Amino acid sequence: MRALTIALVVWTGLNGANAMQAAEGKMSVTKSAFGKLPDGQRIDLYTLANDAGVKAKIMTYGAIVTSVETPDRNGKPGEVTLGFDSLEGYLAGHPYFGAIAGRVANRIAKGRFTIDGVEYKLATNNGENHLHGGNKGFDKVVWKAEPSDKGASLKLSHVSPDGDEGYPGKLSVTVIYTLTDANELRIDYTATTDKPTPINLTNHAYWNLADGGKSDVLGHVLKLNADRYLPVDANLIPTGELKSVRGTPMDFTRPEKIGARIDEVPGEPKGYDHCFVLNQKSPGELTMAARVEDPASGRVMEIYTTEPAIQLYTGNFLDGSLKSRGADYKQHHAFCLETEHYPDSINQPKFPSTLLKPGETYRQTTVHKFLTSPATPK
Repeated sequence: MRALTIALVVWTGLNGANAMQAAEGKMSVTKSAFGKLPDGQRIDLYTLANDAGVKAKIMTYGAIVTSVETPDRNGKPGEVTLGFDSLEGYLAGHPYFGAIAGRVANRIAKGRFTIDGVEYKLATNNGENHLHGGNKGFDKVVWKAEPSDKGASLKLSHVSPDGDEGYPGKLSVTVIYTLTDANELRIDYTATTDKPTPINLTNHAYWNLADGGKSDVLGHVLKLNADRYLPVDANLIPTGELKSVRGTPMDFTRPEKIGARIDEVPGEPKGYDHCFVLNQKSPGELTMAARVEDPASGRVMEIYTTEPAIQLYTGNFLDGSLKSRGADYKQHHAFCLETEHYPDSINQPKFPSTLLKPGETYRQTTVHKFLTSPATPK
């Protein structure tokens, strides 16, 4: 599997609402209660904060990023993700807002794959396909949390038993969220297994750099470091072809408004839901994948990843039925940029492998860096 060095962090418990301060700066982790599951299990919310005004909130249910606040070009902080301010909103059902998707993010065709001659059948929770780990994926389990006493960092771990949602092998997963003083939200993933099993983890945050989902993102300007994308069939399963973006509405090799050619994208409902192949010099290298800017607020987000691909989704199925934080989450009121392996890789031998074997360690790192741009002269 891919090799990656992760900095050593010393972990400690955190009681009540005490904040752990770093030796340098004003980095902190604060814990609070976020509600209880129907069985009475408590869900905790951790707030990572730095002295530049960036905050990220993560809860133990689904390892979900419930909120990210960043300043605009005038220094005013604002929400840039879609989510809910209470646990009830998530328990009522949502389209993976801020969640860790797994064991396998994105789609597996017909919910089936074969390893060493043995066929495994998974839940088909997206038409005839398997999506984001199944009926009870990693987005619907309670993760064990270990906050750091040095810096704004939170370690979350989960053990998925053999046969979980149909997957083979006991899988032990760790996700570490770290907020840096450089305004980076870093996500480090690791996993080990006792049987060969596919794995493809990602965070499924819905972003809106303008206002957290009150308006559409069609005017956001996007650049992707991807010369190719994966064409899909009617069920959004890759055909196996790696196609050039040149001359198509998939071309974001130069900065372009998300909505500039969205009506040219085939399929219904209209919008992007496509995987782009990143221009990496070598597999596993931390590579700039995307840059998004909201010209009005000046907020900019850059994404770096060790993964070979990134899925662009433009909230095509949001219909206004989900409401929170003064917003009706409507179609195209957010975008997702999911760093991952190619969809359906376990069934497509020509794609980079998602198979994890005993003795190997799955590693993935994705960094979201928040910046601001100057106002454009009138």
